[in-house]
Amino acid sequence: MGPRHLFGATCLWALSCALLLDASSDGLLRISLSKKRLDSETLSAAKSARQETNLLRSSAEAGSRRYLGVSGDDTVPLDNYLDTQYYGEIGVGTPPQNFTVIFDTGSSNLWVPSSKCYFSIACYLHHKYKATKSSTYIKNGETCTISYGSGSIAGFFSEDNVLVGDLVVKNQKFIETTHEASPTFIIGKFDGILGLGFPEISVGSAPPIWQSMQEQKLIEKDIFSFWLNRDPDASAGGELVFGGVDQKHYKGEHTYVPVTSKGYWQIDMGDLLIDGQSTGYCAGGCAAIVDSGTSLLAGPTTIVAQVNHAIGAEGILSTECKEVVREYGEMILEMLVAQTRPQKVCSQIGLCVFDGSHSVSNQIETVVEKEKRGSDLLCTACEMAVVWIQNQLRQNKTEELILQYVNQLCERLPSPNGESAVNCHQISEMPNLAFTIADKTFTLTPEQYVVKLEQSGQTICISGFMAFDIPPPRGPLWILGDVFMGAYHTVFDFGENRIGFAESA
Repeated sequence: MGPRHLFGATCLWALSCALLLDASSDGLLRISLSKKRLDSETLSAAKSARQETNLLRSSAEAGSRRYLGVSGDDTVPLDNYLDTQYYGEIGVGTPPQNFTVIFDTGSSNLWVPSSKCYFSIACYLHHKYKATKSSTYIKNGETCTISYGSGSIAGFFSEDNVLVGDLVVKNQKFIETTHEASPTFIIGKFDGILGLGFPEISVGSAPPIWQSMQEQKLIEKDIFSFWLNRDPDASAGGELVFGGVDQKHYKGEHTYVPVTSKGYWQIDMGDLLIDGQSTGYCAGGCAAIVDSGTSLLAGPTTIVAQVNHAIGAEGILSTECKEVVREYGEMILEMLVAQTRPQKVCSQIGLCVFDGSHSVSNQIETVVEKEKRGSDLLCTACEMAVVWIQNQLRQNKTEELILQYVNQLCERLPSPNGESAVNCHQISEMPNLAFTIADKTFTLTPEQYVVKLEQSGQTICISGFMAFDIPPPRGPLWILGDVFMGAYHTVFDFGENRIGFAESA
């Protein structure tokens, strides 16, 4: 799993669910997902889960899904927690011991609390696996740890049967946790996490559950698909289907794009458009990870600041950013007009070091990391200013208007935790935003990218975009979480190593 971030909303936990098994006439076995309103206390408690530096987000934020079953397919309905997380139920052992888990495409291991977890409060508040109660338990004993941005888990591997929907996966290798070090695991109503990423990022070489299904010939097609219901008041939270798709939940045909790097479900994407206009930074291409475990959309601060400006989101004023514009704005503009390579501008000014391909800071690579280390933002602020000024020059704006616009973007820089609030009464006036994937645009309307949550009995609105900076060569990087997957039915094809998107129905 990786880092999960984004504003508290991003890392929210499945707080309550009542899972019911429904056999439908179309042959799918659905596990109904329940929903619970998001409130500010839960949001604050979950904020720590956004802190993460090495991977891509904390598995804890993982949204959860459920499987449904068809002949050849297995479907699990999902619970929806105010459009911020989805979760479902599985059974481990014989007879099955039930656990609520987050279904997370950003990680690959399955873990649940062990009956041998004695010293972690989280274990006492959740269901625990009892090996002595299962007739199919196989001892392994190999120890392991997994670190998340919000904390860590430690435990040991065991093997047992796992019930997913109506499918029984035999001898699945999973982790019994004996230590859960994070408030996130205490407040979360989920017991564990079921990873759906690739084997390459699995701790202990444990096969992800879809690989076990494939090897045991339990599914008809080598795919699984998500439908996330973005209506928090609807009875159905969504569904996860193994081995097929539910045609009732999408329109038209899926657009497929190849997986470019196994581990996470990573693809290539292009520009992000604001009302059809380029934001510049990813015009030459960016990587993107499609992650069911991240609630919002996480991307480069350079772009998120532009989005915040366009939708009127209130971020944190960056003194360093405005200082760069005040002291170096005219110089940056003149250098760009003189055809200086954009990658060299900040190093020639003296704010960054040029490593041959791009400018880097000697101390910090990202805005988030800079804040955490208490270092200045000058190098990163300069790099952002270059992108913004270059983008405005393409539109033939005057120097005065360009520098004024860049100053406004500085004021819209998101906070270190990524959160940005918007006016709920102005949603209808906000622009459409669109991701470019496989040479097609995937549009998000304001109603789709703004998340509403409850605070002291009142509704507040949060931008679905959060800042998350990954330096080259891994970045720049986007994480397409539930905000995107809610708008577009998503197929994860591990047979052809590709991902498909179609408009949700």
